Amino acid sequence: MTQELSSQAKPETTFEQLGLIPELLKRLTLLEYLNPTLVQGKAIPAVLLGRDLLAGAITGSGKTAAFALPMLQKLAKSSAKVSKGNQVCGLVLVPTRELAQQVADSFKSYGQLIKPRLKIEAVFGGVSANTQMLAMRGGADVLVATPGRLLDLISSNAIKLDDVKTLVLDEADRMLSLGFTEELNQVLALLPKHKQTLLFSATFPEEVKTLTDKLLSSPVEIQIQSEEQSTLKQQVYTVNRTRKTALLAHLIKENNWRQVLVFASAKNTCNRLEQKLAKAGIAAQIFHSDKSQGARTKVLEAFKNGETHVLIATDIAARGIDIEKLPVVINYELPRSPVDYMHRIGRSGRAGEAGLALSLISHDEYQHFKLIEKKNKIKLDREQVEGFEADDEAPLDCPSREIKSMAAPEGMGKKKRKKLPKANTEFWTKK
Repeated sequence: MTQELSSQAKPETTFEQLGLIPELLKRLTLLEYLNPTLVQGKAIPAVLLGRDLLAGAITGSGKTAAFALPMLQKLAKSSAKVSKGNQVCGLVLVPTRELAQQVADSFKSYGQLIKPRLKIEAVFGGVSANTQMLAMRGGADVLVATPGRLLDLISSNAIKLDDVKTLVLDEADRMLSLGFTEELNQVLALLPKHKQTLLFSATFPEEVKTLTDKLLSSPVEIQIQSEEQSTLKQQVYTVNRTRKTALLAHLIKENNWRQVLVFASAKNTCNRLEQKLAKAGIAAQIFHSDKSQGARTKVLEAFKNGETHVLIATDIAARGIDIEKLPVVINYELPRSPVDYMHRIGRSGRAGEAGLALSLISHDEYQHFKLIEKKNKIKLDREQVEGFEADDEAPLDCPSREIKSMAAPEGMGKKKRKKLPKANTEFWTKK
């Protein structure tokens, strides 16, 4: 039976009331975390009690701390952490490389005052597997991983999952979607039958909810309504497709935005847009899967520290960029999946900061944006910018395109793997 906690329930007002240990409380004070967010106030006590959890809350609402803090506390109080070589106690699965590093860094930061020091590692593709294999010698208290690289290291006997006590699926909607199904199924088959499972995401489409029943045992369900906590303003500007780039350049210059994240749907669009903005006197950087992991990390760091003012990215950035005060996100092109719209705009307005999300839509995108509104239960006014007004009728050269709502994410492809260790194939059986 699922215990559901509505967003109307009164949240805890202090971290002390959540029952956190002094080491974590002191660290949170140093980090200037004054009070728990709604999702933290409801999730932390449930996780500490050992309950399975299904938690939905908007991007930027503090979901990482909601599972990291109680996991760290349980490890700190455990007499036996990593029991034998290459084993893992806590496993966090994420969909992107950037998110893997970000979550691991958060664990390390929150647990900095815990003695003896907990071992926290991140493994993901795009970098040397040998380095990660060496880092996993002796196992890890917490491992944050993308499914593909995790399976590679398991097949090389660098990681074993027999002792996992807690499993977290972060950005669970993507982890349970078609793009990750095969890899995720292989990982789940290697995990112990009895474990604590925590699912966190900004969105839980119906097709995902049907799968959670097989993953969770009598879970506590938390759903924080977005309107109760959002500090993000959303706007939609209609514009002729041929004038969209000019409108984007105009908005950046007119508003003197110092930090703007621009989303496009394809890598070649990012490349062309960067060139066009350069001709308009606006320097931008590109972030997509054709870049090496080292280049992606360098570009992202430059954007975070303010060296780069405009970053043009595909949807791989929708789940891997955490900038506390990112003021503006712009949809130059709409995402194919309505779910990804919420993850894109959630890069702004994080942690209670004010944010702005703009969508520039041309005639061929009108219907798809209506679908995005319907799926996400929102309704936005269509506005226009003087001098860039959209024609009443679509121009004759306006392209039409078929949009598949649940297309596989960029960079997702199948690859052959070595034969994995013998696994429990009954992981889909209700516990």
